[in-house]
Amino acid sequence: MKLRVLSLLSLFACVTANAADQTNILFIYTDDQSTQTVSCYEEAYPWVNTPNIDALAADGVRFEHAYIGSWCMPSRASLLTGLQQHGIESMRMEGTYPGSEYDPDKCRFWPSVFRENGYTTAHIGKWHTGTDDGFGRDWDYQIVWNRPKYVENSPYYYDNQLIVKNGGEPEMTKGYTTDNYTDWAVDYIKGEGREEGKPWYLWLCYGAVHGPFTPADRHLDDYQDAVVEAPADVYPPRPDKPQYVQAMEFWEPGKNGEPVERKVREDSPVGMKDMPGRSLRDWVQQYQQGVLAIDEGVGRLLEALQESGQDENTMIVFTSDQGFAWGQKGFKSKVAPYRANVEAPMIIRMPGAVAEQSAGRVVEEPIAGVDIVPTFFAQAGIELPWEMHGYDLSPLLGAEDKAWEYPALLVHTAKQYGSNADVVPPAGDPNLYHGPGIPWYVMLCEGDYKYIRNLIEGETEELYHMGDDPEELVNLAQLAAHQETLKQFRAQAIEELRRTKAGMVDNLPAVGTPVK
Repeated sequence: MKLRVLSLLSLFACVTANAADQTNILFIYTDDQSTQTVSCYEEAYPWVNTPNIDALAADGVRFEHAYIGSWCMPSRASLLTGLQQHGIESMRMEGTYPGSEYDPDKCRFWPSVFRENGYTTAHIGKWHTGTDDGFGRDWDYQIVWNRPKYVENSPYYYDNQLIVKNGGEPEMTKGYTTDNYTDWAVDYIKGEGREEGKPWYLWLCYGAVHGPFTPADRHLDDYQDAVVEAPADVYPPRPDKPQYVQAMEFWEPGKNGEPVERKVREDSPVGMKDMPGRSLRDWVQQYQQGVLAIDEGVGRLLEALQESGQDENTMIVFTSDQGFAWGQKGFKSKVAPYRANVEAPMIIRMPGAVAEQSAGRVVEEPIAGVDIVPTFFAQAGIELPWEMHGYDLSPLLGAEDKAWEYPALLVHTAKQYGSNADVVPPAGDPNLYHGPGIPWYVMLCEGDYKYIRNLIEGETEELYHMGDDPEELVNLAQLAAHQETLKQFRAQAIEELRRTKAGMVDNLPAVGTPVK
């Protein structure tokens, strides 16, 4: 008996040591933040200054083309399941927006698997994926603003939030939310709410810089000299684009010739009310001011890791749910499959010696949000609990930048999930659209090309060379010289739909591509 007890103690000590050696994961996740807001990205405005995010990129791997999701809710659902929107069963919009529900038996979130494998899991900040926030099942520790559950409080992105801690009663909480979330995350990193000696996973979900794009008071005087050039396609016509893009008109020339906002929607999404006559320049300045508190927060998080001695054993991921277009193709919106609308900053800093070997690398190959989850599992040394849709990014994060041969797929099915997305609604059906008239689409990026199939009968396909045409002005799908490339990407998109078991794959609306 004594020998058996000693053996069990030895086994326990071995498991504990292995757990202590596992990598911590800090996942910093912002809202509606485009690559134009991070100064280490070439397309950022020249006056933008984000030194702490830039420092993270200098020590890590920066991705030029990251497509995390099309809008807030499906992006988060994909990052909780590792599945594209059409594979997330039982998730649904229900009741007054942003009301939503899911069945946890049919829609399991992977942090529960980390808990089963020795991790302490935590979620801090915005929750936008069903009224059930998963405390006690997916999360050991949680400080959450649950928008679907407390709908009446859902517009309060920047102050006066109903905050729920560890499944308790909601409490009205004052203070600038970006700073609040950072404070709580720093406390967690330093030990609050977690078991010492266990590896941890923290998903920190900022609400910034979502509309109403409110900066901290201390930043209201920043970027006063900002110059914002009007995008080339801020006004129509936009030849060779889908009909909904040709009709996009959020902006009009003001008295001085600069773009100003025009009245477009009577019922605008929360926090994005139209302000007719307000200049594009002023909107962009305010939006960029809201990023500054995020950048400061990143600096505080890095400092907390260093002070607590966890810097060398923590993987850090920084990204956003998608981007946000200001004037590009006439938009003041996310959702659409264009660079400004959906391309998000993405930085991964590996722990320890690996970070030193991969520091400053820039990855040109496009990647998708669903690639993040299998990467977490690979880095934690845990087997995937179910078949996921993404690809492990680890080959791009090590000492050598290895070849990457996988496409980045993004499937937008508006407010429909799982088997509810098996049939594409007909044109005119409200279920076909989300945002300002943006229909279902399949987007696939690989190498230098982006392919878009708009799921409306007879609508044009789109093909762009991302290197030669970063503003996506010239639709190559309309040109005879690019028809072979178009066919290859069309076939590859269908192949990826099959691989991810999309029910719609055999009943897609016919494409319509007039060739010049």
